[in-house]
Amino acid sequence: MKKIVIISICLCGFLVGNAQQRWTLQDCIEYAQEHNIEIKQQALDVKSSEIDLSTSKNSRLPDLNAQIGGRFSMGRSLSQQNIYEDNNASSLDFGATSSMPLFTGFRISNEIKVNELNLKAATENLNKAKDNISLQIASSYLEVLFNKELLKVYEEQVNLTSSQVGKTEVLVKAGKSPMSQLYDIKAQLANDEVNVTTAKNSLDLSLLNLAQALNLTEYESFDIVEPKIGDDVFKNSMPSMVKPSELYQTAIAIKPHVKEAEYKLESSEKQLQVAKAGYWPKLNLELGYSNGFQHVYKSGYPNESFGKQLRNQGREYVALSLSIPIFDRFVTRNQVRKAQLGILNSELSLDNVKLNLYKEIQQAYQNATSAQSKYESAQKAFEAAEESFKYAKDRYEVGKISVYEYSEAQLKILKSRSEQLQAKYDFVFRAKILDFYAGKQINI
Repeated sequence: MKKIVIISICLCGFLVGNAQQRWTLQDCIEYAQEHNIEIKQQALDVKSSEIDLSTSKNSRLPDLNAQIGGRFSMGRSLSQQNIYEDNNASSLDFGATSSMPLFTGFRISNEIKVNELNLKAATENLNKAKDNISLQIASSYLEVLFNKELLKVYEEQVNLTSSQVGKTEVLVKAGKSPMSQLYDIKAQLANDEVNVTTAKNSLDLSLLNLAQALNLTEYESFDIVEPKIGDDVFKNSMPSMVKPSELYQTAIAIKPHVKEAEYKLESSEKQLQVAKAGYWPKLNLELGYSNGFQHVYKSGYPNESFGKQLRNQGREYVALSLSIPIFDRFVTRNQVRKAQLGILNSELSLDNVKLNLYKEIQQAYQNATSAQSKYESAQKAFEAAEESFKYAKDRYEVGKISVYEYSEAQLKILKSRSEQLQAKYDFVFRAKILDFYAGKQINI
C-alpha cells in the first residue's frame, strides 16, 4: 500500500511539474524539429536515399538463382521397329545459376557516386526544413513575447486609472471637481479594462498559434519563458548588422539549400558518366549447375534409379560473356544528351539559388536597418509621450485639466508604447534573421 501511495505522489508531482513547465525558444525549436510532419517526411527521404546507395553498392555482388521444373508428356511415337507405340514419360529438372559483373563501363562505380551525392542532397534538404521551422517558431515566439509585454502595459494603465478614479472621488467630495469628471474617469477605466481583455485575447491567440506550430495536441497549460529583452536592444543586436556582401560570403558556404543545389549539380555530372557507360563493352562471369531425373512409362524400358541419374547427369559450367554495343537505336546517344541537359539545368538551378540567397540577404539587411530606424523613432516618440503624460497627470490631479485632456494624453502614451514594443520585437526578429544567414543559432 505504501508503494502505491509513493508512486501516486510521484506521478502527481510529475504531472503538475509538466503542467507548470514553461518552454524556452530552444525547447520550442527542438520539439518542432522532432515532431514536425514535413521534417519527418524529409527524414524518410534521407532513409530512402540511404537504401538507394546500399542497392547500388550491392550491385557489384554476384547473384544466385535456383530453377526447378517438372514435365509430363504422353502420346505415341515411332519406334525403331517402325511401329507406333505409347511413349509416356515424366521428368524433373533443377539447377542453380550465378552471374557477376566484371566490367560495366564504370556504370556501377558512377551510380554509387550518384547515390552518395543524392544522399548528401537529401540530408541538406532535411537541414533546410529544420532551418525554416526554426525561423517560423522564432517569429511565433516573439509574437507571444510582444503580446505578453503589451498586456502588462495595459494592466499597468488600468491600475493607474483606478488610482485616478480614487483621487477624483476625493476631489468631487471636496467640491473641487464636478461629478461629470468622475463619470468620465470611470468611463476611461472601463475602456482600459476593454484594452486588457483585447490584449489577453491576442496573447491567447498567439500562444495557440505557437502551440499549433509545435503540433501540440494539448495546449491549455502551454506557456513560454519570458527572457528579459530590455529597451536597449541595440547593444545585443548590433553585432548582427553585417553588410550583405560579407554575410553572403558566409551564407553561401554554409546554407543547406546552397549545398543541396551543389550536390545535385555534382550528381547530374555523374549521371552523364553513367549514361556514357552504354558505349562500353560489358563483361560478365557466369556459373551454373543443373541436374534432372527422367522416367519413361513403358514396360521393359531400362529406367535408371533416381539416385543413379542424379549422380550421372549433374552438369556444371563456367562462362565469360562479352557484350559489345554496335547499334542500340541511338538509345545511349539520347541518354547522354539528356544527361547533358540535366547538367545545364542543375547549373541554372544553382545559379538561381545563389542569386535568390543574395536577394534574400539584401532584403533581410534592408528590413533590419528599417526596423532599427523605426525603433529609434518609436523610442523617442515614447519618451516624449511619457513626459507629456506625466505633465498631464500632475495637472489632472490638481484639477487644472479635464478628464478628456487626461484621456488624450493617456491614449497617446498607450499608442506610443505599443508602437515602441512592436518596433522593438520587429527589430529583434530582423536581427535574428541576419544571424540565421550567418549560421548562428537562433536564440533569445
